[in-house]
Parts: sequence; structure tokens; C-alpha cells
Amino acid sequence: MSNSDTPKDGDFAHWVEEKSEALKFELGEKFPVPPTALVSPSVHLETGAQKLEEVLLEHETPSDAFLEELAALRDAQPLSDEELARQALADGGADGDTGTPE
Repeated sequence: MSNSDTPKDGDFAHWVEEKSEALKFELGEKFPVPPTALVSPSVHLETGAQKLEEVLLEHETPSDAFLEELAALRDAQPLSDEELARQALADGGADGDTGTPE
């Protein structure tokens, strides 16, 4: 018994890939997923600003704005210990309570 969809010898991996892509497309049309449900640590929602992770981990080509910001950070004066302490005490941390700085 022969099926016209059955792959030829050596083409099985390619056939599986084609079938899975077609199924993803078909299911995507039937069950659309809101973009916020697709958020993961390595895949970011698109924003106006390119992130370092996108350049380093996802091999995106850095934009001119990204390179300018990186150069500005590199050329910035280091913060003093007093300024770092002031910023730490002013930041309420995850709970937003400045009485318990993090």
C-alpha cells in the first residue's frame, strides 16, 4: 500500500519539518495567540529600542541607535560610591518600599 504523502528514502526529516510547519500555520489560523502569551526570556515583544540580549543571543544586527547608546554608556563617567549608595537607598526595590531599600 502506497501513500502519495509518504516521503522517499532519506527525505523523512524534511517531510516531518514540512508537515509540522503546515500544521503550525493551520493551528495558528484556528487558534490565534495574543503576542503577550508568547513572551519568554529570550524572545522579547517588539519595542522601539533594541535590547542587548537581542544582539548577543539572537544574533540581530545592532541598529545605529543601539550602537550610539552603547558608545554613550562606554564614554560615561563612572558613578561614585556615594551616588551608587544614594540611588540604592532611593530605590524601593521590587516591593516599592523605600523604607526597605534593596
